[in-house]
Amino acid sequence: MTEGKPHMNLIFIGHVDSGKSTTVGNLLYQTGSFSEQDKAKIQKEIETLGKVEFEFAYFLDTSGEERKKGVTIDLSHEKFVTDKYEFTIIDAPGHVDFIKNMITGASEADAAVLVIDAKEGVMQQTKEHVYLSRVFGIKNMIIALNKMDLIGYNEAKYKEVKEAVLKVIKISYPTADSFNFIPIAAREGEGITKKSEKMPWYTGPTLLDALNALPLPERPVQLPLRIPIEDVYSIQGVGTVPVGKVVSGVIKPGDKIIFEPSHVTGEVKSVQMHYQNLEQAGPGDNIGFNVRGIEKDQIKRGDIAGLVSNPPTVASEFTAQIIVLNHPTAISAGYSPVLHTHTAQVPIKFKKLLKKLDPKTGSTLEENPATIKTSDVAIVVLEPLKPLSIEKSDFIPQLAGFAIRDMGQTIAAGRCIDLVPKKD
Repeated sequence: MTEGKPHMNLIFIGHVDSGKSTTVGNLLYQTGSFSEQDKAKIQKEIETLGKVEFEFAYFLDTSGEERKKGVTIDLSHEKFVTDKYEFTIIDAPGHVDFIKNMITGASEADAAVLVIDAKEGVMQQTKEHVYLSRVFGIKNMIIALNKMDLIGYNEAKYKEVKEAVLKVIKISYPTADSFNFIPIAAREGEGITKKSEKMPWYTGPTLLDALNALPLPERPVQLPLRIPIEDVYSIQGVGTVPVGKVVSGVIKPGDKIIFEPSHVTGEVKSVQMHYQNLEQAGPGDNIGFNVRGIEKDQIKRGDIAGLVSNPPTVASEFTAQIIVLNHPTAISAGYSPVLHTHTAQVPIKFKKLLKKLDPKTGSTLEENPATIKTSDVAIVVLEPLKPLSIEKSDFIPQLAGFAIRDMGQTIAAGRCIDLVPKKD
């Protein structure tokens, strides 16, 4: 919707310590997205902390806490421009405790780069990240096999890891053979923007080439306006400014909008992206928009903004198709974990287990099962225990995906296929 190059939201996913932040940092550095002065300044600070190996990751890990720990906690957004696209990079945490943030990131992204430590290979979180990417509608993925320097840039070892990773990805992406697998050494800067002389056996694209080759994301401009709210600011002299990514539709100054489930209305005064005023914003744009007639404390993260003429749906209950990823025993009706969808986190109750499905064919294996367990695919009725805005998969698919978490792990993931709207 904005002028110039098409905009693409890109998420970097992968297990903790796979080198995601270093990969992103080096990509930004090699594409000239930050200056030598920035680098020199940060280099000095790093040496003081004695964490030279975190050099490139340091650009992304913005909070003091992250810098001391050397772990990515929150989502950070960085921008860089290539010949073809203007990218916003969402750097998602890999650490298991931080998967909640990864869920928000995946629901915002158009494409994913999965970073794998070539020495370690497939890790516990690899399957989960790949599956969640699929649930949240990411169609395109690039696989960067990082730390090739630690395995001596060895072709045979690369092929072995690639095969193991491909097996995992194919469970969620049957067409994974067409994805780009790229050997890189992020810390050494090999294979990121130019061919690596250390890997003459590899004839495929660099990471940058593969990014430029990503297909243009579909932009659902014709669907109703939906903006999941990530944060709300109160800016002196400006007023209330909610921030989020436009998922569908178009927003422009003068629009009358409503936030659900908070159920408050206001008028859009202005729309900004990367500190520039826009005449309008559309799907894929990460924006802040100034709203007249609403106080900061009336709306919150987890709300969805839409036009008053076509408001976001609030569900009193909904039917979903889920896959149980990991439950220590079994799930039965009455179970109450937490649902994560777009930017919302809401406790829910399993109201009914309708049927168990064959994951390969989708046919019914069992009606009204008493329980469902790990690896089962099922149709269930879920009841939000706090107000929740969610949309049906055949209406606004981008807002139908969710994950269910409990006991510090992702229990299940799925999509809303039908719902009962909440009465006012």
